[in-house]
Amino acid sequence: MTKWRRAVVCGALAVVLAPAALPAGAAEASLADRLVRDVTVDQVHRHLIAFQRIADRTGGNRAAHTAGYEQSLDYIAERLRSAGFEVGTPSFTWDRVAVDAAAVSAGAVRAAPTQLGNSPNTPAGGVSGTLVVPPVDATPGCEAADYAGLELRGGVALVRRGSCTFTQKQVVAADLGAVAVLVYNNVNGPGLGQINPASARIPSAGLTAAEGAALSAVAGTSATVDIRNHIEPTTSRYVVAQTATGRTDNVVLAGSQVDSTDIGPGINDTGTGAAVLLELALKLGARPKVGNAVRFAFWGAEGSNTAAGAYLRSLSFEEQLDIALYLNSNSLASTNAGYFVYDGDNSAGYGRMPYGSAQIERVFAGYLNGRGIPTEDTNFDRAWDHTQFITAGIPTGGLYAGSHFAKTPAQVAKWGGTAGVSFDPCHQQRCDHLGNVDRTALDRNADALAHVTGTYATSTEDVNGVPPRAQRAAARSAVTKITAAESR
Repeated sequence: MTKWRRAVVCGALAVVLAPAALPAGAAEASLADRLVRDVTVDQVHRHLIAFQRIADRTGGNRAAHTAGYEQSLDYIAERLRSAGFEVGTPSFTWDRVAVDAAAVSAGAVRAAPTQLGNSPNTPAGGVSGTLVVPPVDATPGCEAADYAGLELRGGVALVRRGSCTFTQKQVVAADLGAVAVLVYNNVNGPGLGQINPASARIPSAGLTAAEGAALSAVAGTSATVDIRNHIEPTTSRYVVAQTATGRTDNVVLAGSQVDSTDIGPGINDTGTGAAVLLELALKLGARPKVGNAVRFAFWGAEGSNTAAGAYLRSLSFEEQLDIALYLNSNSLASTNAGYFVYDGDNSAGYGRMPYGSAQIERVFAGYLNGRGIPTEDTNFDRAWDHTQFITAGIPTGGLYAGSHFAKTPAQVAKWGGTAGVSFDPCHQQRCDHLGNVDRTALDRNADALAHVTGTYATSTEDVNGVPPRAQRAAARSAVTKITAAESR
C-alpha cells in the first residue's frame, strides 16, 4: 500500500471511529429506554412476594445454608429458563459462622446479642461480672476517662455505639480489666460490626438500642454474657445466566445477593436487588439485540465467603478479561431511603477503584440526577460481592438505598424522611418483610439499573475503550471499500 493510500485508509478509519460518527446515540437510548419502560415496580414486587412466601414456608428466612435460599434460587432459575436463558447453578463451599450461643442476662433483663466479627468466644456458660455503664458523652467508651469513678475490673462494660470504632471500645474496656464489652446501637437496628482481629482480646457483642436501654436500667447488677460460634464448611449454589447474543469477550455482568440472614426473610436486604435483577433479565430476554452479552448472577453467602469470590476464582485471567464491568445492587427499597451510588472516582476518599469505575458512577448518578433525584457517594460495604471484582481490577459500580446507618438532617433536606433514624430500621431483622419496602425507591432504583445495563449492553466504550458494534461494523466496511477501490 502506498503512503497516500495508507493515509486515506487511516483517515477514513478515524472518521468512522470518532465518537461523532455515532448516529446521535440512538441505539443506546433505544435499549436503555425500553428497559426502563418494561421493568415495572409491580412485576418486581411480585418477585418479592415470592421470596416472602418462600421464607414463610421454610422457617422464616432464606439464609444461604437453608431450604429457603435453595428454593429462592430455584424460583429465579426456573423463570430464567422459561425466558430462554441457559442457566447454570454451580456449587461452592464457604466457611459459615454457626452461632452456638447468643445471650445476655442481667437482673430480669434478657437480650440476644450479635457477636462482633473477630470477637473471641466466651467459655461455655459465658462470663459474668458487674454490669458497668459509663455516662453517655461525646465519646462513649472511647477513652479510659469515660469510666472514671467506676470499677470495671472483672466487670461487663455496656457502652453506646458511636464516635470511635468497635475495636477502640473493646481495647479501652480490656485495658481496664473488663471480661466482656457490649455495644448497643445508636439507631434502630441490630448491633452489627467487627473488631480488628489483631486487637481482639475480650468477648464483644452488639445490641439493639432497645436492648441497651433495658440493660442500662439494671446497671450495677451481675450480668452474664454467653457468645460463642464456630466455623462450619457449607456447600451452597448460585445462579448464572447470559444472553445468547452480544460479544462474549466484552460482557456486562450484573449481580445481586439472594440470601437473607438467619433472623428474617430479607426482603429489602437482599430481596430487592435480586428481584430487580431478575425482572431486568426477563425483560431484556435471552436473545436481545445488544452489542455486548449481558450476564446475570445471583449470589449467596457474605464477605470473603461470598459466591462472587468463588465464581471469580473459577475463571482464568483470560476469562476475567471477558468481563467488561460489574454492576452490583443491594437494599434498593429502604423505607427511610437514600440514593447512593458507589464511589467510582474516589472523590469521597473510600479507596481506589479500577479504571472505568468513575465512568459507571457518572452514568448511574447522571440518570438519577436527570430525574431530579440527588445522589451521594458510598462504598456500600467493601467486604461484599463487588469487592471481589474490585480486587480483580474489574470496573465496578452499583446502587444502594441505605441500611443500618442513621440518616442525617442534611440528607433529609435532600431526600425527605426522618433524621436520626436508620435508612432501613429493619435491616437484618425479623421485620425485614414485605412491609419493609418503599415502592418509590424501588421503582427509581430499578429504572436506574435498567438504564445503566441497557447503556452498557450497547457500548462500554467510555469504560474500557471498546467501541459499539455499529461503529466497528462501519469501520470494517470502510476498510473493505477502500481496499476494493485500491485493487481496481
